Amino acid sequence: MHAPIRMRRAVLAVLSAGILVTAGCSREAGDSGGQGTEGTADADELLLQQAAAQGPDPFTRSTVEPAGAAPATPRTAPPRTPAPGDEGPRTLPGSTPGLYGGTRSVAACDVGQQIRFLAADPAREKAFAQAAGVDRAGVPEFLRGLTPVVLRADTRVGSHGFRAGSATAFQSVLQAGTAVLVDDRGLPRVRCACGNPLSRPAGGGAAHGGRGEPWAGYDPARTVVVAPAAKAVTDLVIVDADHNSWVERPVGDEGARDRTPEVPPPYAPGTDITGPLPDAPPAKTKEPKAPQKPTPSHSTPGRGDCPTPGEPTPPGEAVAATEGPTGAPTNCPTPTGAPSDGATDGYPEPFPGLPTDEPTGTPADPDEPPGLVPPMTDEPQTAIELPWQEGDSVGISEPVEG
Repeated sequence: MHAPIRMRRAVLAVLSAGILVTAGCSREAGDSGGQGTEGTADADELLLQQAAAQGPDPFTRSTVEPAGAAPATPRTAPPRTPAPGDEGPRTLPGSTPGLYGGTRSVAACDVGQQIRFLAADPAREKAFAQAAGVDRAGVPEFLRGLTPVVLRADTRVGSHGFRAGSATAFQSVLQAGTAVLVDDRGLPRVRCACGNPLSRPAGGGAAHGGRGEPWAGYDPARTVVVAPAAKAVTDLVIVDADHNSWVERPVGDEGARDRTPEVPPPYAPGTDITGPLPDAPPAKTKEPKAPQKPTPSHSTPGRGDCPTPGEPTPPGEAVAATEGPTGAPTNCPTPTGAPSDGATDGYPEPFPGLPTDEPTGTPADPDEPPGLVPPMTDEPQTAIELPWQEGDSVGISEPVEG
């Protein structure tokens, strides 16, 4: 009777050992995906992920382009002391200039390679589509519409891994310098080091604690959460860390169309975005121009610009009509009987017979009746002597003594 008992115990021991081996392999599989330290992640735990680490349960191999992924820069600002009740991450819209960085004209991730990795494994592609919220057939188009950039602050996100043929979910903090793909609202959607889909983090609590090794400069009070921009954007203003300059990168572009923004942000590229940022100046608007009075033509004066004959001229307008300041008429007809300045403008000369600018010495027409000016001839003129006697008066009146 003792033999069957011993055999039963041996079978149970073998089965127990098999279970332990299976459990150990499962953990090792997870550890191999997480580079041997992180294992698998639970949905409710916070995982600290360094920029270069692949992390647990990767969807694909890394697609990071080292030339386009700027390294994490050490913080130069002093640690921020959070106010009571303000210990959580700071929320910034995805359109914030300087929220992301990169290298000008170089992509941080290889989007084409990411598409090929997923297409080679239908199960992973299907799980990726479910976690990203798109159709499986639309995965390539979804990825091509994203923009490769680099995080410039430690960022809270919702992460997804691939395990046992389906997607897993967990919360994580990604280190500044992590290469990601963002959408047209500025939200991180894919982590390029592992191909894992990203989403907005669950909850808004502080990023204290968590599993993983903190990196130098990590401060839970200075992490950020990216909120979707108010509306879809066409360009992202990022920081070129190599030249400490601003770069405007079109959404969905991998750096080929990078350019310098026409209007730079109101702060320097190296500004710590986890601290207070100055507001952007208001957009300039064109002020409507005041309507200008049309200038009257010199050939045909307007009826409303010249005084009507017979009306008294208001004080000050007579000078304006003759001197011709800006906007004043300069060709109004001269009323009959008033002195003329010689510009007739089609009107008859008021005083015919007055001296003209004809050259002197012109022979006079003997048939022309004498006018006000004696005719000009070439013969010497004889002085006319008028006899007068002393005592005669010539238009001079002597004062009469009273």
